[in-house]
Order: sequence, then structure tokens, then C-alpha cells
Amino acid sequence: MLLYTRRAPPKEPKRRSRAGKSEIFHHSWLAFRCGARLSIDDRTADFDLARRPGCAFCKEKKKKCDEGRPQCARCVEHGTECVYEAVKPRQRKKRETPANDGAANPDLEPAALERRLSEASYLSSDFVAEGDDSDGEEGSQSGPMDLSMVVRSKSRSRIPSLAMISPCPARSPLLDFYPPSFGEFSDRPNRRALVDHFCNVLSHLIVFREETGNPFQQLVLPLTQKCSPVMNAVYALASAHLEYRGVENTEKSIYFHNQAIQGLGRLIEQNNKVNRNELLAAIMLLVYYEVLVQKGHSNIVAGHLKGALTVMLANPEPTDPTSVFLERAFRFYDVIAALSNGTAPLSAAPSPGCLQPVSPLGCPDASPLSDVDTLLGMATTLWPIIHRLADLSTLKREVELAVRANAPPSKIAVLRTEFEATMNAIETALTQWQPHLPPNFVPDEEEAGFPTLAPATNNEHAAPEGTEPIATSERARLHSIFHNALAYRHAAFVYLYRTIYTYPRSDDSVQRHARDGLRHCVATVAYEGPMGALLWPLFVTACEAMSPEDRELAARAFDALRRRQGMMNIERAWEIVQEVWRRADWADVVARLGEAGVLQRPGNVQQTKEAARSVARDADLWRKVSRDLGVSIVFG
Repeated sequence: MLLYTRRAPPKEPKRRSRAGKSEIFHHSWLAFRCGARLSIDDRTADFDLARRPGCAFCKEKKKKCDEGRPQCARCVEHGTECVYEAVKPRQRKKRETPANDGAANPDLEPAALERRLSEASYLSSDFVAEGDDSDGEEGSQSGPMDLSMVVRSKSRSRIPSLAMISPCPARSPLLDFYPPSFGEFSDRPNRRALVDHFCNVLSHLIVFREETGNPFQQLVLPLTQKCSPVMNAVYALASAHLEYRGVENTEKSIYFHNQAIQGLGRLIEQNNKVNRNELLAAIMLLVYYEVLVQKGHSNIVAGHLKGALTVMLANPEPTDPTSVFLERAFRFYDVIAALSNGTAPLSAAPSPGCLQPVSPLGCPDASPLSDVDTLLGMATTLWPIIHRLADLSTLKREVELAVRANAPPSKIAVLRTEFEATMNAIETALTQWQPHLPPNFVPDEEEAGFPTLAPATNNEHAAPEGTEPIATSERARLHSIFHNALAYRHAAFVYLYRTIYTYPRSDDSVQRHARDGLRHCVATVAYEGPMGALLWPLFVTACEAMSPEDRELAARAFDALRRRQGMMNIERAWEIVQEVWRRADWADVVARLGEAGVLQRPGNVQQTKEAARSVARDADLWRKVSRDLGVSIVFG
């Protein structure tokens, strides 16, 4: 019997041997040298070849398998069946492509969304996203985040990343946000960061009270769920505020502003089909944007306010909290814009006592801030007086026009009588007005008729019997609101005496109220309370400051206000104040030199003296300065 032996085939390189690795490297290197680029499938196939598992017998014996097919060498030697396990395909995450960036996705799981948003929130300041070319008309919910977004490197700078501005967002009482990225609004990190900045920074700077929640978060943000113009207006406002602070975004504020304007036009075309609150919220947010940006000499704010008034007149009796809050915002800017532009308010003056403080949702009746309005502070009862004060400039112009046009004496007499009666009534009302204080709030001790310019360091403030003492933080907030209201009162006096009565700057009444108003402004910023409505009284009183001490108070208040609020109109107002001081000082110097007989030469000297007298007589010098600088400022 003959014994036949079969020669074993040569062994293939083992998967951990140098030969296998060198072959794979040699294959890739040759492809690179020849100018070819390996595809992902080619490279995966090479490495899968080196990672294939051995047969079941070799695994059981814990021996290396040469992975021969159909049988390995060891199975042939032992005469056993050679069985290979099926190679499992690589598990890859399936990427879903959003159908529409603005469409809602009801199948989105909260757990998956929170995981994606947590991953997205850790984008560092060294990277920014590219390819963000959406039209901006997105709702609050959107499809899953596109993980294929291209990321490019960006050099490190001192400017913080937009996504890291406010790492601890506040949760809205009405919306279930997914912290820290506000994924309910957008899947884009830069837009979520804008909502985060609006909620945690900007919305707190423009209200007086929020003990149970911020009204903009409670009442305005829910409207963004179904209304893209409101959402884009929020983006525009937050982006403009960040741009002024030096934080750049991949989408500029002007882009969101244009999208909001276009969406607002489409809403208006729907006539009665549109939600009244959505339309009014979009308009008022655009008013805040225009006041904040202050680009050039324009009258866009007045146009927006006229549109808001038209919407309000279509439904004159608001009952829900959102309508009441938005109409209060309109009343504030209606009067402030009239005082800023020298025009009459668009709405009728409210009757005394008809305005009641607007509170945040869920606020208890026994709150220490129960008499404080969300947007007007303690000046709620003062606002009807200031509204009528803004009307006086129009009445004054009517009298002057009637005199120039040689109107009948009876008409001139009627107009003059109405003007003088209104003027005297407003002066009497301002003299008698005092802010309504909470029952358990006692202001700090006054020194020589003026409030202290810094918060008190002791806590020995006696509250009335039967009432609980107010916490230190609430006391500081109440003091700031209290001084803000008194600053409005003194600024109203200055406006009345300078603009309406046309008293000179050096008049004792003007200087006394200007000094008192500046001290109240400094006290407001010293207590570090709300400062969102401080710009108008500060500007009016600062323009009339003559002594170095008063101007130092104005500089301190403007510096603190600019650092706290970070808005463009504050910087513009300070520039105008400084130019007013320069021109007023020049006019005073020319007047003194003329009285001393130094300026006696004819020609240009006479023209200089005439110009100086014109500056000294100009009651609204700051308006001329604004026109010369080419800006239109609204003190909101």
C-alpha cells in the first residue's frame, strides 16, 4: 500500500506579522507615489484584510490562524472541520438629513436631542461653522442637526466665542428648554447662542422687575414658536447687542433684521388672519433694535410706532397679559420718541390714575415690588404728566406759527391760553408728584435734601411695625428704582424750563434741577439696580451741567451706564453731551471777552459774537448738535 502525502501550501502572512503590515503600507505608498488617491473603501478593505478573525478551532486552541481558505493549515493537519465566523460589518451612525431647516420634527426624541445639543455646546472658540446659508425663515423647532457641517480652524483671539457667552441659561416658565443650547429654537449653535444671550443678558437689562420671571421670556418668547418674524427680531436684537460688545457672529444682525422686516410685511398682508400679539411683538422688538443700533439720521422708530398704534386700534381692549405688556412697551417708547424728536406722542394722554403697574406672571400681591411697573418702574403715576409734557412742544409751535402767519387775534389768544394753562398745570403736577413707595420700604437717610450717592453699608433700616424687613438685595433694587423715578421728575423740570420756557442755561431753576437729577442718576447706578430707562433723564440733565462737579457726576453716571447696558445709543448720547459742553463753553468765553472789551474789531469778530449769542439762546442746542453729527437718537 502506497502512502501518498500532499505538500502543504505556503503559509500566508499572519495578520500581526510585519509582512502583512508592510504589504498594506507598500500598497498605500505606491498608490500615493503614482498620484492616485485611495478611496475610503480601498483603505477599509486593506485594513479589514489584516483584521479578519481566525477559524473557530484556532480560537479554541488559542493559536494563531493563517486563515487559509477553505481550510487553514492547522485544521488540515488535525483533520478537523475549519469553520469561520461571519465577519460583522462596521457599525456606523446613520446621518439624517433635515428636510427643512424651519420645519418641526414630531418624531424627534428628547434624549437624542439633548445628547446632540450637549455635544454641540462644547464647540470651542477655535472653530466656527461654515455653510450657514439658510434664508432665516425658521420656526422654533427644526430637524436633527446636520453633523456633516464643515468646520474650519480659526485663530484664537481675545473675543470670546459666541456660543460661550452665557454658559448657564435660564429656563423659561412656559417652554421646556433643553439646556444649555436652547434647542427648541434652532439646531444651529450660533442661533441658539443668540437666544441664550437674549434670555440671560439682554432681557434682564430692559425691565425693572422679574421676581417670578422675566416678562420677555414669559410672554414674548412663546410667540417665536409659530411666528418667524418674532424669532428673527429676537435674533437681530441679540446679535446687534453682541456686535456692539465686539462679539462676531457668522450671521450679522442686519441679515436677521431684513428677514424680520420681510416676514412682518407678509404678516400685515394677511389682514385679520394674523395673531395680534405676534404682529405687535415683532414691531416692538424692531423698535428696540432701531433704538439700540442707532445707524444714521433716520425716522424708522416713528414708522414702527405708527404701525404698532394701527394694530392696537384694531383691537382696542387687550385682556391677556401679553397684550397688556406689549402696549405698555409702546406707551414707553411713544413718549420717549416724542421727547427725543421734539414731536407730539402718537397716542392720547392717559388719564391720571388709569395706568396700573404691570407685573410679571405669577407675581404675589404682597411682593415688595407690587407698586413697581415692569417697564416704567415707580414712574407709573408720573407717566401721564410726562406724556402731556411731550405735547407742549407741539402747542408752542402752533402758537408761534399763528403769530408768524398773522392769524386772527382771537385764534392766537385761544392757542396762547391753552398753552399757558397746560404749561402751568404740568409744572404744578411735577411739583406735587412723589413716587409711591412700598409699605415696608424706607429710603436711606438724605443729606441736605439729596439722596446718598452710595448704598448704605449698615442694615439698620427700621421697617414699619407689622411688616417684614426687606432683604438687602431687594432694598438695593428698590433704591435704584426709587432714584430713577426722581431723576425723571427733575429731568422733566429741566425740559420744561429750557425747552418750553426757554430759560437760559445759567438760570437758578435750571441748574438746581439739573444738579438734583444728576445726583439721582448717580445714585441709581451706585445701587446697581435696573438702568434700562435711565438714559433720557441722564442726557437732559447732563446737557445743562455747567460746573466741573456736575459734569463729573454726569461722566460717572454715563460710564457706569455704558458698562452695564452696552448699547450704541448710550455712547452716541455721551458724544452729543460732550459736544454741547464744548459749544456752550465757547459761547460763554466769547460773551465774557465781549463784555471785557477784548473783541472790538469788525468783520469776522462780529460774526463770531453773533454765533456765540445764537448758541447761548438755543434752548435745544443738543438737537442742532445731533443734526450736525448726522445722527438721530432715541433715549430708550
